[in-house]
Amino acid sequence: MCGRYSMYQPMEVYLRELAPQQLVISYVEPEPASRYNIAPSTRVPVIVGESAGLRLEQVRWGWEPFWAKGKRPPSINARSETVATSRFFKQLWPQGRVLVPANGWYEWVKDAQDPKKKQPYYIRLKDRAPMFFAGLAQVTPGLAPGEGDGVVIITDASDAGMVDIHDRRPVVLGPEAARQWLEYGLEAAQADELMRGAGRAVADFEWYRVGPAVGNVRNQGGELIDEVVVPPLPETGDLFD
Repeated sequence: MCGRYSMYQPMEVYLRELAPQQLVISYVEPEPASRYNIAPSTRVPVIVGESAGLRLEQVRWGWEPFWAKGKRPPSINARSETVATSRFFKQLWPQGRVLVPANGWYEWVKDAQDPKKKQPYYIRLKDRAPMFFAGLAQVTPGLAPGEGDGVVIITDASDAGMVDIHDRRPVVLGPEAARQWLEYGLEAAQADELMRGAGRAVADFEWYRVGPAVGNVRNQGGELIDEVVVPPLPETGDLFD
């Protein structure tokens, strides 16, 4: 996952998809909807599960433990294969489970003829339903962020079919698995099983080329996810017409 995603629907849409009967006990008004180009270090909405219901917060995308500050850039992703045993994420696993609502994400593919050129792709569910990325976060409740707060998105290896786009992809949970991920008191072994085995299958997704404007974080319009159609090569006989 290269580090850009979209979330362009109102929060109510994601909550209806996730758990229409679930009580929301705390709601921090999210950033304006129609965010088509969310980048690391910006504040993003996350959904937290508590014993009394769901809590909605905003937190910076990117996190590092206190002992790693200044030694390396904050991590924006965590690998599903190692996060449960990683010293780096020990502070977050498994009690820091959150969901990151989204509509899709972007990847860049190197041009086979010119490695300096990269073609961006947009990836979304075929039915265009809201997505829920499995995440881990340190979150201080309320409007004021706490020192050290942040969120990382858990990624898994891409299966055959999507690997041509990128070798990693976010763990996207369907509504049922997403609700389980947020269950208060979920044991570490159960969380690990969900993270490794409950992600949406490659067959559920579609991806297509988009324009280069997504490379600039200042660009946020809906045109960023418009498909760029590559014209077919002319037939041999047309080359000399």
